[in-house]
Amino acid sequence: MSNSTLISPNQLRKTIRQRRQQLTAPEQVKASQLLLEQLAQRLLINKVKNIAIYLSNDGELETELVIKWCWKQGITTYLPVIHPFSKGHLLFLHYHQDSVMQTNKYGILEPKLNIQNIIPAQNLDIIFTPLVAFDTKGNRIGMGGGFYDRTLAKWYQDYRTNPHATPRPIGIAHDCQKVEDIPTQSWDIPLPEIITPTQHFTFSLHK
Repeated sequence: MSNSTLISPNQLRKTIRQRRQQLTAPEQVKASQLLLEQLAQRLLINKVKNIAIYLSNDGELETELVIKWCWKQGITTYLPVIHPFSKGHLLFLHYHQDSVMQTNKYGILEPKLNIQNIIPAQNLDIIFTPLVAFDTKGNRIGMGGGFYDRTLAKWYQDYRTNPHATPRPIGIAHDCQKVEDIPTQSWDIPLPEIITPTQHFTFSLHK
């Protein structure tokens, strides 16, 4: 997609959301299988213990296979939960087969808030990060709430002096969500890695 810098963020969101929503059910299934193939070896090699991931909606690349695979491998999974008191921020709660779920204000399922199930973000190895579109520099555009930009701000600050800082954010997206260029704001946090069903992008974020 060319000339994306000439499109407003909201128009870009609309265009790419429509693009991924138009994927057929068989295409989504295949993409999900390819995503697991991309991630499985990496997670095992790096001996990952705790990950944050999300439940897919709105045509997002399906994460269910990855989550169930992680459970089988003993990798503890956490889901984002909208913070009840700190506006625009996320908590991460343990997610397992018996988790009690509820629907948040965006219509997305999340674990019912229980303080005993919260993990501090700095104790996560990876935060798999949703996005609507991404470009060739690692810039992402989300749904507009800024939740992940706030969540990753501390990581990005640490990353400037330590490229191995955790929790490492890794974007997940369909191939069709890649665009030429994304207009950014000062508060936008770029990603060092983005994984699609067919490609693994890595970016140097040091300027």
